[in-house]
Amino acid sequence: MIDCLTLQNFKAFPFLELPLAPLSLLTGLNSSGKSSVLQSIALLRQSYEAGVLEASRYLPEARRAGLPRGMADQGFLLNGELVGLGIGKDVLHEDDTLPDDVPISLAVDEGPYHYGWVVGYEAEQNLLPLITMELPSDLEGAAAPTGPEAVTPAFLTAAFQYLHADRISPAEFYPRDHHAAIGREFLGVRGEHAVNYLRHHADAQVPAGPLHHPRAESDALRDQVAAWMGDLCPGVNVRADAIEGADAVRLSYDFQGPLGRTNRRRPGNVGFGLTYVLPIVIACLSARPGSLVLLENPEAHLHPQGQTQMAMLAASAAAQGAQVIMETHSDHVLNGVRLAVKQGRVTPEQTVLHYFRRNGTGAEVVTPRINSAGKLDQWPDGFFDELENTLDQLIV
Repeated sequence: MIDCLTLQNFKAFPFLELPLAPLSLLTGLNSSGKSSVLQSIALLRQSYEAGVLEASRYLPEARRAGLPRGMADQGFLLNGELVGLGIGKDVLHEDDTLPDDVPISLAVDEGPYHYGWVVGYEAEQNLLPLITMELPSDLEGAAAPTGPEAVTPAFLTAAFQYLHADRISPAEFYPRDHHAAIGREFLGVRGEHAVNYLRHHADAQVPAGPLHHPRAESDALRDQVAAWMGDLCPGVNVRADAIEGADAVRLSYDFQGPLGRTNRRRPGNVGFGLTYVLPIVIACLSARPGSLVLLENPEAHLHPQGQTQMAMLAASAAAQGAQVIMETHSDHVLNGVRLAVKQGRVTPEQTVLHYFRRNGTGAEVVTPRINSAGKLDQWPDGFFDELENTLDQLIV
């Protein structure tokens, strides 16, 4: 698990040291730096998966074998499957007081171990060259890791999902990509492989624990998805089927009515929010201990009750052993997290809330603390206070 993320000269931040938890909530005004946090994590993962942040060549056994140690082909790959950040000048923090050749660095702490990467700034490059790495050493009495863990943090190889705010919408069919959905078990950043994932893993068992919905008909993923979706739209059932002779799958819904179940309906003939939220439900239910799940705006296109339930689902995934980092603009998601703490689904120590706000050319972060009753120790200006501000004006 990532316990702390450090950014330097990256996008909104000249410097940021951000504590993270099993359930981390990123809130704040638009363009205040929330997405930069998710993008930095995805950037590291993207670079590693592309083979340009591969540090195993620096292991002692690699050196003894005479493998090349040069860093010329290593660095941050700005454009790829997870993020498209442009070129160097698009990710360098804007500060007139800094020289043009200032390096950019990202670092993570996993338990006692610290990993860091420093890249050079090249304005027109989309592969920023690696200058140096910071690898774990004996720290506070903990022995440095050995083997691959000596140079590669766990989050780079753990099960991973990153769902953007721009997700799939109702459509006639969705991709049937076996390698993505089954081989890699990746839903796609838009959730475009979620339907095929559900089709293939429909009978997979959701283990007993916080993620297990009490009203689900069985432990099977299809029934667990239906139960959690039923909290958004009572009686809904979800089905994913292959389209024979085509590299595509079909999504459909039916509903429990007074005379039994309705006929199956296309996604375009039911509420938009059902399809939009489906990848988030699948991502959380399929998360296993050690997984990392990044979510942007899980509240989109959901009514308030559904937004609260998405927070409860994310909290359940965190309680079951995954790490979930959510960006949100919803007070209902915030209150859902508070309720999850009060109900004991997650502990205050398993939860962290960050409020981002602009500060001149950069951004700053305020971190309200939550107690076991779900109450916060502070409410900074702009932190979900618009309802009270508007009501104050209405009653004058």
